[in-house]
Amino acid sequence: MTRGADRPLVAVVVFPGSNDDGDAVLALERFGADAQPVWHAESELPAGTSGVVLPGGFSYGDYLRCGAIARLARAMDAVRVLAADGAPVLGICNGFQILCESGLLPGVLRQNRQLEFVCADAVVRVESTATPFTAACTPGDELVIPVKHGEGSWYADEETVRRLTAAGRIVLRYTDDVNGSVERVAGVASEAGNVLGLMPHPEHAVDSLLGPTGGIPILAGLVEAARERMTLLV
Repeated sequence: MTRGADRPLVAVVVFPGSNDDGDAVLALERFGADAQPVWHAESELPAGTSGVVLPGGFSYGDYLRCGAIARLARAMDAVRVLAADGAPVLGICNGFQILCESGLLPGVLRQNRQLEFVCADAVVRVESTATPFTAACTPGDELVIPVKHGEGSWYADEETVRRLTAAGRIVLRYTDDVNGSVERVAGVASEAGNVLGLMPHPEHAVDSLLGPTGGIPILAGLVEAARERMTLLV
């Protein structure tokens, strides 16, 4: 497909074991992006890439720790460069784990409190709108987005949590204790706000015929931020 003048290129990095990359591509294209899968072994992202998604799945079989091997992938060096340059980067579920293991986001994802895989629609409350992913929301908005993970309990020490909260970097919180995350944290942003990691799957919540639609503002916000970046780079 030929990319139109207003269709930003968003790279979806695919690792061995990724299983939500196709859904991410379809959802991003729904909101006007030219979403292009990029194999993890590539050392560069496609020319003109304006945004990145690290999709859900079980990269490298979740050996060692979830995301611990994926952080060493060649494509991640290019992702770090793009993130440092201000491009929007979204890590979903396993992608969130990879971002934390890579040091692009604080904290770590541990086994769920109940030591069981959780698959359910979760309600998350928007805590901060100081990111492109939540810019169209209002603080306190509640979004219904599915979760499906076994190691999604986000953890950081008390001082880190206080610092992140004060800086508006705790972006999403579960309304219920889904997995034992510290202070029910569901999504965390980078200091600049252009990198977001969350355990819920927004790509599975964009069509009312299939279920909840809480993923719409997050993915639409990513595409809009990528479009703005594309315009600035022209």
